[in-house]
Amino acid sequence: MTLFGDPVEDSLPARAEPADPFEGADDPNSPLAVRMRPRTLDEVLGQQQLLGPGSPLRRLVEGDAPMSLILFGPPGTGKTTLATIVSTAGNRRFVQLSALNAGVKDVRAVIETARRTLEHGGRPTVLFIDEIHRFSKTQQDSLLAAVEARTVTLVAATTENPYFSLVSPLLSRSLLLTLQPLTDDDINQLVDRALTDPRGLGGTVRLSGEAREHLVRMAAGDARRALTALEAAAGSVLAAAEQEAGEQEAAEQTTSERKTGERKTGEREISLAALEQAVDTAAVRYDRDGDQHYDVISAFIKSIRGSDVDAALHYLARMIVAGEDPRFIARRLVVHASEDIGMADPTALLAATAAADAVALIGMPEARINLAQATIHLALAPKSNAVITAVDAAIGDVRAGLAGTVPAPLRDSHYAGAGRLGHGKRYQYPHDLPEGVATQQYPPDELVGRDYYQPGPRGAERAIAERLAKLRAVIRGIRP
Repeated sequence: MTLFGDPVEDSLPARAEPADPFEGADDPNSPLAVRMRPRTLDEVLGQQQLLGPGSPLRRLVEGDAPMSLILFGPPGTGKTTLATIVSTAGNRRFVQLSALNAGVKDVRAVIETARRTLEHGGRPTVLFIDEIHRFSKTQQDSLLAAVEARTVTLVAATTENPYFSLVSPLLSRSLLLTLQPLTDDDINQLVDRALTDPRGLGGTVRLSGEAREHLVRMAAGDARRALTALEAAAGSVLAAAEQEAGEQEAAEQTTSERKTGERKTGEREISLAALEQAVDTAAVRYDRDGDQHYDVISAFIKSIRGSDVDAALHYLARMIVAGEDPRFIARRLVVHASEDIGMADPTALLAATAAADAVALIGMPEARINLAQATIHLALAPKSNAVITAVDAAIGDVRAGLAGTVPAPLRDSHYAGAGRLGHGKRYQYPHDLPEGVATQQYPPDELVGRDYYQPGPRGAERAIAERLAKLRAVIRGIRP
């Protein structure tokens, strides 16, 4: 189809020309991650929550439904892959923009060309915008009318929470799909495929068990990171093998090799050392299901308890590099904030829970900063175990049978007949008193005078101890 003598699909600006979604996939010189990019949904690893029969994404690809998508997830989880697969469904035009360098003018040019293409019977356009969270509000607003009218099918990728980084009207016009990091099993399948597939390394190398474990840990659910590291290691090993073969004496070659001029180097192994050297990342001896898992987290917590901030950061780094689940680290920080700091610094628990929220909201690798901040806060905070000591002492008494009867003034008096039972009588409402504290028995008779909470002399608990002594004296009617 042409317009004023020029092909409609050739009228896009230079930065937004229709792209081949699988460009470079068949080029042996392309990066391994490009060559191994899945071309169908059935090749995609992970994201089963999005790829099941009848899922919106599968219907979009297989049913040719013009539905705009926001793909939210950490790096290397398949956002670009899914966008390219969507673009091939129904013979759509694929146009890609990067929010790093595209402006409103580029967006409008793509939309205008897409509109004219549709008017003249051309193919529908899929507009893929990578890192759309970097678009300003004005740039995002420029998409709204075209997405609403389905002039383009928008497929946008973001690593940041779209509810904070995208405008509400764009979210309401799109289907939000959340991608999860790949599991270790997914990464293992990906590595196996790359090692054997002709599009990948084609069986030229194999991976030792130690190297595989380290590669999976290092990937941390990121497919691109795994393939990039594997490619670097394979290239190093194959280059060394080629050099070795070139230095072999002619007498060491077989007769058939002399005739053909070929050298047999065989399948080469990528060892742990070769992988470390290729990617410049030392393997951390750490088993997430074994002794090291418990030893390192124990050392981490004990370093915080001992106020050694540097040691605590070291153990945090070991867990991060080894691929420990950041949610596990965050949970331990939240527990530690109350167990070993408590009321000596009441803000410690706030810092720890904020870090846990950040892990859920942002994910790795950025959340390492939040975990480090919470670690530093807790390590430097004054320490007290008064909270856990208090609650465990109270639990111990209850388990020992010291439960007793709730004093009558404290019992529920909001139902018919409660008054006749004496419930709520003689209860003193603290807010009616000038000091806001009443002399009144709160625990059962068996526990009167039992002091569970014993604030320490450090941090905020020093002042709490003074106030607590005064409160207990008033409540129990003890005269100074």
